[in-house]
Amino acid sequence: MKKINPPLSAFARLYCNFFGHDFKISKSVTNHIHEYTCKHCAIEMTDTANGFLAQLTPRFKETNDYLAQIHKRRRRKNYATAS
Repeated sequence: MKKINPPLSAFARLYCNFFGHDFKISKSVTNHIHEYTCKHCAIEMTDTANGFLAQLTPRFKETNDYLAQIHKRRRRKNYATAS
């Protein structure tokens, strides 16, 4: 199902252009990679491989989902063998 971004109000765009975005973590993919959402204008960003933020595209979303699966499998495997 395709997610449709809500239309931005002029105030939200103006606020973020003037003061900057106020990002909150919306999803923790791994310990080091997160997805962020702006509290005011709802723009979505993610961490890249070189440590910068990039806009969350469908390709980044797919990559993050794949990384989350790998991370979950490795955590589960390490906890099972540690006992």
